[in-house]
Amino acid sequence: MEPGVGAAQHIRQVLLFFVFLEGSSVLATTWRYSVPEEMETGSSIANIIKDMDVGDLAARGARVIFDDYQPYLRLELETGNLLLNKKLDREALCSSSEPCILHFQVLLENPLQFLQAELLIEDINDHTPTFLEKLIFLNISESATPGTSFQMNDAQDLDIGMNGIQNYSISPNPYFYLKLKDSGKGRRYPELVLVRSLDREKEASISLILTAMDGGSLPRSGTVLVQVVVLDVNDNAPEFERTLYEVQVPENSSVDSLVIKVSATDLDSGINGEISYSFSHISRDVQKTFEIHPTSGEVHLKTLLDFEVIQSYTINIQAIDGGGLSGKSAIIVQVTDVNDNPPEIVITSLMSSIPENGLSEMVVAVFSLRDQDSGENGRVMCSIEDKLPFLLKPTFKNFYTLVTEHPLDRESRAEYNITIMISDLGTPRLTTQHTITVHISDINDNAPAFSQTTYTMFVHENNSPALHIGTISATDSDLGSNAHITYSLLPPQDQRLALTSLISINADNGQLFALRALDYETLQAFEFLVSATDRGSPALSSQALVRVVVLDYNDNAPFVLYPMQNASAPCTELLPRAAEPGYLVTKVVAVDRDSGQNAWLSFQLLKATEPGLFSVWAHNGEVRTTRLLSERDVLKHRLLLLVKDNGDPPRSASVTLHLLVVDGFSQPYLPLPEVAHDSTHVDEEALTLYLVIALASVSSLFLLSVLLFVGVRLCRRARAASLGGYSETDGHFPGHLVDVSGAGTLSQSYQYEVCLTGMSDSNDIRFLKPVSQP
Repeated sequence: MEPGVGAAQHIRQVLLFFVFLEGSSVLATTWRYSVPEEMETGSSIANIIKDMDVGDLAARGARVIFDDYQPYLRLELETGNLLLNKKLDREALCSSSEPCILHFQVLLENPLQFLQAELLIEDINDHTPTFLEKLIFLNISESATPGTSFQMNDAQDLDIGMNGIQNYSISPNPYFYLKLKDSGKGRRYPELVLVRSLDREKEASISLILTAMDGGSLPRSGTVLVQVVVLDVNDNAPEFERTLYEVQVPENSSVDSLVIKVSATDLDSGINGEISYSFSHISRDVQKTFEIHPTSGEVHLKTLLDFEVIQSYTINIQAIDGGGLSGKSAIIVQVTDVNDNPPEIVITSLMSSIPENGLSEMVVAVFSLRDQDSGENGRVMCSIEDKLPFLLKPTFKNFYTLVTEHPLDRESRAEYNITIMISDLGTPRLTTQHTITVHISDINDNAPAFSQTTYTMFVHENNSPALHIGTISATDSDLGSNAHITYSLLPPQDQRLALTSLISINADNGQLFALRALDYETLQAFEFLVSATDRGSPALSSQALVRVVVLDYNDNAPFVLYPMQNASAPCTELLPRAAEPGYLVTKVVAVDRDSGQNAWLSFQLLKATEPGLFSVWAHNGEVRTTRLLSERDVLKHRLLLLVKDNGDPPRSASVTLHLLVVDGFSQPYLPLPEVAHDSTHVDEEALTLYLVIALASVSSLFLLSVLLFVGVRLCRRARAASLGGYSETDGHFPGHLVDVSGAGTLSQSYQYEVCLTGMSDSNDIRFLKPVSQP
């Protein structure tokens, strides 16, 4: 692939399938791309719209996520181009690992879909071979025979493949030539091979230049000076106890801790038997991590180990005696993992606010987990509190989704703090917690609720207009405009009730006002419905019943039905001269349109022509004689009576009675029990008694019928008034009749005509003609 082009290499499998994991899909195809290291930032390496056929990236919420969550690439949502976000250094990313591949996913949120891809970082020849030492010393005995080889430390090149070290060369000399040896891992190191015997007396040291060359298109090279010191004869090389040492070291071992102790022996004596230990052609990682004591052979740590970076080390060691002979061995250090990395969580997508009417399993968050440890130490599990209405569901690889278990109710709880608890399976277990705050947005799902289903309010009649008579109240558990309540009156069921002219309501606070003065005698009570409506969409409402009871006020004076005061000619009552004490002269009939104690009437005699001749009973208005009439008494009497109610303040009316004393009037009367009968008129009085009894019986039956009829009418009217309307029988009396509300001494349903029958010989009092309502 040409640099900067980054063409996609599609690896198509025989079967293309989709995996659906709880609402997300994962495409099994892996797209592979490559890019040379050190390419300029902003270079395009691919176009995923063309390669992956994913449609509108912006609408689907596309993003690129690498496994180590570093932003190596940037995705242009409009064009679909994958651009380098920064220069990539293969050696920094992968060290000596080959190939250098970065795994990433293309995440599409709407609908949720994962696309797998890989990015291969191609090596370029950007590093020069270097030797770890500036000067290499080789001690060679003069007794060394031709063909003997001597190891030298190899050079280091951070590049790999053909860009790594491919060859070594030595400066021309008569004693040595260079031979390359394979270390067994694709690396070669140089050895000097003796061509001719050395003579220390002729040449004690030899200087050589060792050159390391890589295989890049533009080759690079590095050199080091090799100083060969010719030593005296030493015919025994040191030997290690073992040709290979293996040791396991926990990654949490402290600095300077002992890794292993090696030991070698040399059969020579003296300086030729003195052994020194050192590393041989080691890597840079080994050099900065370990050190060996030259005398004791103890290997110690120079820096901390990290299993997640390097799992094992191979250390080549040598034991060199005083004569320059050496023995070789190797140490394989296996780094064992300990649970020293807590699990990590990365939130990829989060909805901080969800509606309360959302469907079950609505995605709230998408996140991934990772743990840099290995084995059981790297296995992670996550959970949330059981009492929360949310679920965790695995989707793809280490990705999880947080979804709702069922629709939520904001009125029950408006906010959730969801703590995601992550734990690995190591010993001891390491945990991480991450808290997500989710707000529940309100919808209009609660109708206003009245504090009472029925309100009863009392108002005195004759109230002032716009009088505040009471307040209704409703509450709404929603928020904002969904909880803003407006009150209104509903049309009454009884169309005869002009509710809008009687009552008004404040739409904001539910206060009720009487628009005009109410009259108890016209309307005792009425009912109507009120509505409380919120401002949600759609609006919700509820109703309550309001009953207004009008309280009576003593605003009506008593009205005299009999004797009628507005007649053209006054009626005159006849009084027989022979009337005995207690004789019933007449009865004043009056009513009061008020109710209760305001309609309780009492009668009082204010003025009379003969003050001691007549008396009036206070409770029924009966006028009776108190003594026998004498010859000195006048024939015409005028009585002034006062009718007074029991209200506060009391109201009254006066009535004038005209009495005429006559002789021979045979009208029966009701004597008082204590009045004695004259023995000289026994026969006449017996006849009169029979007539009185007959008349009383007929009158009693009639009055009983009248009272029953009046009682039925009053019951019907009271029931109609309690329903808030007028009774069909309500209204004013026609002509001279008076409207009474079931109070007083007579019902309003009857009119009595009482007058003198002047032309009759018997001078009877004639009662009654019932007048029914039309």
